[in-house]
Amino acid sequence: MPIRINLDLMMVRRGISLTELSERVGITMANLSILKNNRARAVRFSTLEALCRELHCQPGELLEFAPGAAATDGQEI
Repeated sequence: MPIRINLDLMMVRRGISLTELSERVGITMANLSILKNNRARAVRFSTLEALCRELHCQPGELLEFAPGAAATDGQEI
C-alpha cells in the first residue's frame, strides 16, 4: 500500500517509547507495533486523533503517500 505511517519517526522526535505511548493513548503495544511497522491496512480516525493528541502533531506528519511502496496484508487498527 502506498500509504506509510511514520509513527516511529514521530516517536523518536518526541522522545517517547512504545510503552509510554501505549499507556497514554490506551492502545495495546501490539496494535501500536503494527502501526509502527507499517503493517496496518486501515487506521480509525479515533486512533489517529489519539496519536496526534499525544505526539502533538498533525495527521499529515504521521501519514505519507509513497508511490510504489509494496502492498502488505495488514490489520485495521
